[in-house]
Amino acid sequence: MTRDEARLRREIVEAAPRLRRFAYSLARDPADADDLVQSTIERVLAKGAPADVEMIKWMYRICRNLWIDTVRARKIRREAEPSVAAMSESAPPAEKQIEDRMMLERTARAIDALPEIHREVLAMIVIGGASYQEAARAFDLPVGTIMSRLARARAALAEEVKYGEQGL
Repeated sequence: MTRDEARLRREIVEAAPRLRRFAYSLARDPADADDLVQSTIERVLAKGAPADVEMIKWMYRICRNLWIDTVRARKIRREAEPSVAAMSESAPPAEKQIEDRMMLERTARAIDALPEIHREVLAMIVIGGASYQEAARAFDLPVGTIMSRLARARAALAEEVKYGEQGL
């Protein structure tokens, strides 16, 4: 049995901001994230959603699968490119901007170096704002496993960024 159309649309609207953050964490490009969200919503509207599933969990799963399909089709891995801040009169000194940019690049590389499941858990919880319980349901894993993977991702990320700062 599927949800009625009014409920489905209401739940999609409620889930959209979190889905957008999750899509951006996967794609690391605003345009690709928007395309991913649109494709996810189109798929949900076209096929509906079972009445017995949580909408956000269902949409995360669809979004993740669409992203995997996209990456496979392109046969490339995107490198995260932090956006360049527009210069203004109130901008920090050039040296500070360069340091910040380098830190963002190190962090992006460190995130890219994480195993996929750690990167996805990190993205869902830290970037997407999901709770441990929500992430556990989305990945069909125990909460303890989610906590463990998040801890490993954070530790690896901290180590990689620290390593990069030392210039080694």
